[in-house]
Amino acid sequence: MKKRKFCIALGLLAAFALWTIAIQWIDVQSIGPRGSAVGFATLNGFVHNLTGTHMTLYVITDWLGLVPVAFGFGFAALGLAQWIKRKSMLKVDGSILILGGFYIVTLAAYLFFESYVVNYRPVLIEGYLEASYPSSTTLLVLCMMPTAGMQLQGRIKSHALRKVVTVAITAFIVFMIAGRLEMYAVVIIFMKTFWTPNKTTTI
Repeated sequence: MKKRKFCIALGLLAAFALWTIAIQWIDVQSIGPRGSAVGFATLNGFVHNLTGTHMTLYVITDWLGLVPVAFGFGFAALGLAQWIKRKSMLKVDGSILILGGFYIVTLAAYLFFESYVVNYRPVLIEGYLEASYPSSTTLLVLCMMPTAGMQLQGRIKSHALRKVVTVAITAFIVFMIAGRLEMYAVVIIFMKTFWTPNKTTTI
């Protein structure tokens, strides 16, 4: 089972690397703000024109992006408290140390893609071009929230509360990803295009 999970994780990492390379070489056109180059331009342009820009949702998900950051600081504080209390970093819970290492890797990936821009956002943010690949908010949510859930599962004794936490974290992840992809806009457009309510006749 562990070997299978490792192979799946390795496969996903390889797919991400290949996609990152492809987006810099395939169908690159200057369709972004201020003539910025965009990979898979035909597809990206089509989706952007289809969904439009929804800044309210962007602002909401942007602020909610602080939630995984808060979890990160919380577990960092827990690790520090254990370190001080037990007077040795080696006596800190192993899962916390591994989590800390994972957070460092996540932060390094975030900083790398902020400095090495693969793609820009399709709109200016406060008049500036910003990197959009990978989405920093999505990166934090997908890396920090599931691992936070794993930690909480092992530390919460109540089975019912564990279920509530799992559902809440899963719902949060789904909402954040859908919000960043603006999937709700696609649903609305689909309904407007293919579904017409029955007309009523008023006498």
